[in-house]
Amino acid sequence: MLILNTIHRIGALARANLTHKLDSTRSIISSYPRYSDADNTREEITTEEENSTVDTSEVAQVPIIPVETSIKYMSSDAYKQTYGNNLVWKLYKRNHKGQIPPKKTRKTCIRHGVISTGNPCPICRDEYLVLGHRNVKLLEQFINKYNGDVLSYSQTGICQKRHKQLLVAISRAKDYGTITFDVPIRHYNYSEWNK
Repeated sequence: MLILNTIHRIGALARANLTHKLDSTRSIISSYPRYSDADNTREEITTEEENSTVDTSEVAQVPIIPVETSIKYMSSDAYKQTYGNNLVWKLYKRNHKGQIPPKKTRKTCIRHGVISTGNPCPICRDEYLVLGHRNVKLLEQFINKYNGDVLSYSQTGICQKRHKQLLVAISRAKDYGTITFDVPIRHYNYSEWNK
């Protein structure tokens, strides 16, 4: 028991003394050969590993896909092959510590244009799923078909940032009329106004 506590303390001290975290892609590939077409000479290109700050221009960023491409993707064979007849969030299984899942999902999966987690939410993992008021097929998957309410992020597993974007997109779709919804019926007591 004493040995395990000592090893744990040494590991915690070593992690605390790290000046920078290694980027997985830059630590795997430190140098690669490049051939010049003009004179068929080989020149060596090395990356700087001493740089502690990660420049977002060097790291592969999540591309920005327009809504029109996402609408075409929703009716393509690639979408049917990936998801089949299931909803986008149906087969998503969230990883968490322990047996009891947390009540809230993570705040965001993408930070500074880079996916920052190993298990991103169903919207963040597929770059062709864009939340917009014209993408009706995607928005209808997050609406309860029995009462018309928006499904909660604890049920769908999407991150809180995407859930806010989903709420905005659904309200805009209702305003523009791309999604039909039932107006709640109100019963008035007209005897209060009749004399």
